[in-house]
Amino acid sequence: MTTMTDTSNAARFREFKMPDVGEGLTEAEILKWFVQPGDTVTDGQVVCEVETAKAAVELPIPFDGVVHELRFPEGTTVDVGQVIIAVDVAPGSGDDAPVDASVAEPAPEPVVEPEEPKGRTPVLVGYGVAESSTKRRARKGTEAAPAAASAAIQGEMNGHGTGHAAVAEARPLAKPPVRKLAKDLGIDLATVTPTGDGGIITREDVHAAATPTPAPAPAPVQATAPVAAPVAAPSVTARETRIPVKGVRKAIAQAMVGSAFTAPHVTEFVTVDVTRTMKLVAELKEDKDMAGVRVNPLLIIAKALLVAIKRNPEVNAAWDEANQEIVQKHYVNLGIAAATPRGLIVPNIKDAHDQTLPQLAASLGELVSTAREGKTSPAAMAGGTVTITNVGVFGVDTGTPILNPGESAILAVGAIKLQPWVHKGKVKPRQVTTLALSFDHRLVDGELGSKVLADIAAILEQPKRLITWA
Repeated sequence: MTTMTDTSNAARFREFKMPDVGEGLTEAEILKWFVQPGDTVTDGQVVCEVETAKAAVELPIPFDGVVHELRFPEGTTVDVGQVIIAVDVAPGSGDDAPVDASVAEPAPEPVVEPEEPKGRTPVLVGYGVAESSTKRRARKGTEAAPAAASAAIQGEMNGHGTGHAAVAEARPLAKPPVRKLAKDLGIDLATVTPTGDGGIITREDVHAAATPTPAPAPAPVQATAPVAAPVAAPSVTARETRIPVKGVRKAIAQAMVGSAFTAPHVTEFVTVDVTRTMKLVAELKEDKDMAGVRVNPLLIIAKALLVAIKRNPEVNAAWDEANQEIVQKHYVNLGIAAATPRGLIVPNIKDAHDQTLPQLAASLGELVSTAREGKTSPAAMAGGTVTITNVGVFGVDTGTPILNPGESAILAVGAIKLQPWVHKGKVKPRQVTTLALSFDHRLVDGELGSKVLADIAAILEQPKRLITWA
């Protein structure tokens, strides 16, 4: 039966769920909380930063109020649709709100229920207890203040007996699933050494405490101390380091495996004299129309790829497996592979085919700087059609790049080096690079792929073709 109090609490406390900040993402990791329980928040205020499979994103709260509860600590991976924060939108107007049953701990066996106190003190993430009709064991000292009684009930529900409020406040920090695991294994959380951020006990800590020691020890502390030691940071003599696969790295792995074993890759190579392109780059750096933007060989290579696509539009397409169709794109969203501290990402320049050279230079500069700062949004990485990866910045001659999922071609650019080259019948030192084009052989045959790569090479050898061919 729903009471008036339940209805008022439901209206007073609003929950904010983990949104899908990308296209079809299913989870995100909470990197950092910018608020704590008791803080006042306003509509549009950023409350946390999360890392999806594509990028780090700041999440704004869509309403005003006072933070009542943070449901998950930093470092937790949360499914899309799960409540991550509860906000009191009408502070001081009634009793505490019930906690979502999905994060509340199972209630103990029914016994006699004491008189319910009128209020509860704020609790930490995941330690709230849902209001229910479950009966609880009566305790001595029921004449104590309501706040003290509430704290004692809270402590008992978390598996710490019927101690006073002071004992309840000092209870070990652990999420409800970890508490249940400890209960199932018969582990007293008070004896477990926490290794999580902020002194939070993790599943690994509980498992470590449950591992039997070679020799029995009389005191629980003595028994668990040797077991908990390996959970700490690896020693300098460690031969291995294990890194959890999550976030961007997990997405990269899944995407590359899916692409490599779905699209039949073909890679073709061409070595080209780019001496004239390098001279054009030097001239453009002095051009007043290019002032304020970064001019480098990648800019001319990107423009050359766009011209080659214009001359061979069939290469700008995607394979639709579900409908058994080839989807030709009449626009080019040019992806640029970027190495960041969180891993490889491929943001793209929307409608790059419509941009002038100065506009393309500005877009490239903004794309690179945003990626280095870790501020690339999921939207900036969605909808790419072709990609460039510049492995030459690492001194590498070339490679066989793997297609970005959903795209038909990717161009790898090698290092530009001074090499002996036959020029006008004589061997001379020239600026030379090697290009590699990988394409999906389901929709791009050898002839089409060769034409695209040959056109790119021809433009870089004679940059005036940017004008004659465009």
